[in-house]
Amino acid sequence: MDRKEFLKMCGLLGIGLPVQASISACSDDNQSSSTFEGKVLIIGAGAAGMASAYLLHQRGIDFEVLEASPTYGGRMKRTNDFVDFPVPLGAEWLHVERGVFKEVINDPNVNIDVQTTPYDNDNDYALFEGMQISTEDVGFTIDQKFIGGSWFDFFETYILPSIADKIKYEHVVTAIEYSGERVLVDTNQGQLIGDKVIVTIPVKMMQRNSISFNPALPSDKVSALESVTVWDGCKAFIEFSSKFYPTFVAFDIRPASAGQKLYYDASYGQNSNRHVLGLFAVGTGTLPYVNLSDEDLIAYMLDELDGIFEDQASANYIQHIFQNWNEEPYIGGAYITDQENWRRVRTLGEPVGDKLFFAGCSYTDGEDWSSVHTAARSAIRAVEMLV
Repeated sequence: MDRKEFLKMCGLLGIGLPVQASISACSDDNQSSSTFEGKVLIIGAGAAGMASAYLLHQRGIDFEVLEASPTYGGRMKRTNDFVDFPVPLGAEWLHVERGVFKEVINDPNVNIDVQTTPYDNDNDYALFEGMQISTEDVGFTIDQKFIGGSWFDFFETYILPSIADKIKYEHVVTAIEYSGERVLVDTNQGQLIGDKVIVTIPVKMMQRNSISFNPALPSDKVSALESVTVWDGCKAFIEFSSKFYPTFVAFDIRPASAGQKLYYDASYGQNSNRHVLGLFAVGTGTLPYVNLSDEDLIAYMLDELDGIFEDQASANYIQHIFQNWNEEPYIGGAYITDQENWRRVRTLGEPVGDKLFFAGCSYTDGEDWSSVHTAARSAIRAVEMLV
């Protein structure tokens, strides 16, 4: 059973995903206490990095976040400038129950106002290779769309305020020396010293050896890093003057490990009269989009959609935007494939000694991976192991 089948089974059985036992330890009683009294350096300000920092802040532990880019969020990215609702250029769906928001915030006194909506499997429909099928057949069983927001907005509203002054931007980490009593982290802006480190950078950056480690990482972790497949990734959004498409338009990419491609109603559930069709593509599904100029890109997409919807795409086209995750300098792609070996993923998530810890959607316990909620839960796990 691969990751996608596992998620679908959880939805069909009406059960939640397995949550690390350590989550229950993050209770109100120990938010401000810990036996660890040193300083933690967190590499990366994506979902895992921000969640790690937030949890350390709750425990009163000193930390700094080193982010290579000029902003926070990582692959959580959205724009408010395209139409009259936030458009997620990354991290669009909630793939588990809403209770994950409480897990991340870890404070019963916080009122969580996040609106989401599930798909209506009885009335919504999809097209698959010219055939009409249900949205459930596409695999959207427990998934929900954010309304008037996104995962980015959730982190910006509830997580960022308590850690914002601890994030150092444009600090590109080049080396981590963890053989001594303390950990030395070299960046393009100088060296920082801490007692422990949480690494959250994307696996693609690790595969490119963007950070050197001394001592070298254990051979099993190096082998796992070299072996896992990270999909290419891109998204596009096209605004039309009318809605001529169903909730999903799915495509058959084989083998399943090669990638995915899906057009979908990006306006679904939004308080808006705008008509926006999204394109989500990973792996070979990104071809030929990621290799086209902007002019050729929109011509290709409209021609593709015209063939499905009898020339309605070109007739109703207004504007488009495109996000190529392969070209993001500190990200380099999408995420680990759904069909990856879970043992490799678990190896990626294991700490090295008592100084080097890993968190992120690819650094989990192997039960689930490649989504924002897994990144957040891996942060919870890493912090529990660290303290």
